[in-house]
Amino acid sequence: MITTLATIPLLAGGVGAAWLLRRAWSDRMATRPFWIAAGWAAIAAITVAPAFVLGGARGPFIAWTLISVAALAVVGQGVQVRVARARAERSLAPEPSDRVSKAWRGWLRGLLAGPLGMIAAMGVAIAFAAFCPGAPQTRLVIAGLMVPVLWGGAMAWTLADDKIVRATAVLVGVSVITFTAAVLKGFS
Repeated sequence: MITTLATIPLLAGGVGAAWLLRRAWSDRMATRPFWIAAGWAAIAAITVAPAFVLGGARGPFIAWTLISVAALAVVGQGVQVRVARARAERSLAPEPSDRVSKAWRGWLRGLLAGPLGMIAAMGVAIAFAAFCPGAPQTRLVIAGLMVPVLWGGAMAWTLADDKIVRATAVLVGVSVITFTAAVLKGFS
């Protein structure tokens, strides 16, 4: 019962302290330091006072919780709902580029997404298995489960990216770096 009765003055004090700090935020005059000091003094008083009534641990905890709720109410009071400007319709899945498709680009994208993406995914998984701590069996199982997910990500990114050279460079770079690191570290 005493906790319920303590919430009313704590909420009121929290609203007052938040209002003082909000006033300091909007005030650009010489009185700004006064509002800041008054707001933080109110928060300090609201934090310490319930410790005498509710206990040394419970009182400040309840006070800070209610101060946060009160501050949220003060800030939420000034919310303005604006009408969004009309934007061009955007799709979550944009269409591939509209440039003229060439047969060699399709074959190259297929090779990048398929074998090269798989090699990069396997390199990351093998490097994970080589560098992560834990039992060897666990590392191998997790690395094996990572390969299809990483391969799918590499496929999706490669097929969606308009820059074939960038996709090639990233996949080759990831493959070389991860396999080299795994070979240098070894599996122990």
